[in-house]
This record gives sequence, structure tokens and C-alpha cells, in this order.
Amino acid sequence: MSKRQPVEETSAGGIVFRRAPAGPVVLLIRDSYRNWGFPKGHLEEGEDAAAAAIREIAEGTGLTGLISHGPIRAIDWHFRFRGRLIHKTCTFFLFESPSGDAVPQADEGISACRWLSFEEAMRTVSYANARDVLREAVQVVTQLVRT
Repeated sequence: MSKRQPVEETSAGGIVFRRAPAGPVVLLIRDSYRNWGFPKGHLEEGEDAAAAAIREIAEGTGLTGLISHGPIRAIDWHFRFRGRLIHKTCTFFLFESPSGDAVPQADEGISACRWLSFEEAMRTVSYANARDVLREAVQVVTQLVRT
């Protein structure tokens, strides 16, 4: 009996932060499964990961005018969806949002958007691999806000 290979999926997302008087805050979204994480989604035909991340943030939260601070890291995981094994890889980028309201886009499956301190975000994020990405983003943001 042969073992079925997982379907490969590639996506991109963004860790979006904002400078605030009490210290930087990061944007979390609640998805259609009621999990807290970061805006992300599939790459479209011919689209690179950075462009996909910007598009997905705008589609999920309405935020535009983001300042890119480059890639943070890629994570991958396996899951089952409708009986198929999926291997997903998602590259996360760091973005600064100088202004604008994050509004959950229900038609994109986003039910809430929240700006949280790094500590609150670390406690709220639903997945361990997303917390790992956040830890790396915090290190970069800490250097950015010092300069």
C-alpha cells in the first residue's frame, strides 16, 4: 500500500506593529476557527511572498500604507483538511502600520482585530509556531524603536 504524499501549499503573512506611547503593539486577528494569529493567506499566480503578505493584511484588516521591515522567518506545519493531508509553508514579514484602523473583514473569515502589547500577544496567539515568529519579530522591533 503506497503512502499518499501531502499537498504542498505556500502562503505569506505579516506581523504588523505600531509604535505607541506605552511601547510597541502588535496586531492579532481572530480567524474563522476562533484562533488568534497573524494575517496570512495563499500566494496568487505570479505573486511573490512579500506582495502576498501586504495583500493579505489589507484584505483581512483593511490596513494599507504599511512600511516593510523585511522577512522574519518561514514556518511549516501539517494538517488534514477534507480528508487530505496538507503541508503548509508560510513566510512571515514584519510591517509597521503608522496609522489607520484595523477592521475585521468578515468576508475574509476575520472576526476580530486587536492591537496588543507583545506580552499580551504572546499569551493570546493560539499556536506555538506563531509565538516563535512573534519572538523573532519582537527582537527586530526592539532594535527599530531604539533608533
